[in-house]
Amino acid sequence: MTDRTIAKPSAPTLEAVAAHAGVSRATVSRVVNNSPKVTDEVVAIVNAAIDELGYVPNRVARSLASRKTQAIAVIVPETASKVFDDPFFSSIVQGVALHLAGTEYTLSLLMETENSSAKTRRYLRGGNVDGALIVSHHVSDHSYTQLGATVPMVFAGRPLIPEAVASYYVDVDNVEGARMATNHLIELGHTRIATIAGRTDMPGGHDRLAGWRAAMAAAGLDDSLVAHGDFSPADGAAAMRALLERGEPIDAVFSANDQMAVGAYSAVRSAGLRIPDDISIVGFDNDRYAATASPPLTTVDQSPEQMGEAMAGILLRLIDGDETVPNATMMPLELVVRESTAPRR
Repeated sequence: MTDRTIAKPSAPTLEAVAAHAGVSRATVSRVVNNSPKVTDEVVAIVNAAIDELGYVPNRVARSLASRKTQAIAVIVPETASKVFDDPFFSSIVQGVALHLAGTEYTLSLLMETENSSAKTRRYLRGGNVDGALIVSHHVSDHSYTQLGATVPMVFAGRPLIPEAVASYYVDVDNVEGARMATNHLIELGHTRIATIAGRTDMPGGHDRLAGWRAAMAAAGLDDSLVAHGDFSPADGAAAMRALLERGEPIDAVFSANDQMAVGAYSAVRSAGLRIPDDISIVGFDNDRYAATASPPLTTVDQSPEQMGEAMAGILLRLIDGDETVPNATMMPLELVVRESTAPRR
């Protein structure tokens, strides 16, 4: 038996594309790299040759030449269970992916635990990505704001760390959103309005509590009915139980997110009370929890998917050296009124 080695067909080269298209190698390189110095007619001819030959650009060589990896990271400093349970995170990632779909950039999702933060920082400093999007951050975490000087970075939400004032971020006016939700309850005649606040070491939790307090103060109402949670349904239920166990009258609740609001539903019903007949409830996010709740939840819509798209767009501008990018980009808010709120009886 004779041993035979079957030669694999060689991959088409830049030179082969140039010969097939009848242009120079430099012209093909300009087309591949989206140079504006090539006419539309030549671009069409070169792209046709690329398609016919099945040419795939050498990304490694291009990254060495441009010093770009064509990759960005989405970093969520939370546990995997929290990331996949929370529709806010998934919606932001979806928005980022939609924006990158029309580019050559790939996306890496990094979920960080307490023991992996140093590894994540080494990964970013090692030049593995061109930039990063930080989707969840806490006031005690200084690591990413410190890296912002060397790696282009955009935050989801205003960093609460004083030295991060020059950071780039996309946010909503959480104070105004909470005020909007609370004023809706006040306009319905409610006077004993509690809040289930989120973590105050995170921008959303901190600012939404401040907005609730501002609305209550402006109306001359008691702002002592406060319980805290970590943005999960279980925490919402526990916080609502704690509020009811105080024995003080409550006719409405503003929750810092929809998950905790829906968690509060179960505690209200377990106490023999009805929504909205006895207690009106407003959430924040307008996620799947709000739309599928029974009754459907009145909430503040902050459109996290659009936030993700905006974050990705800003990051790409920073990577390209755009010095006109503003530090803060604010997204619109809208109060979505559903059946969980009603006039005070």
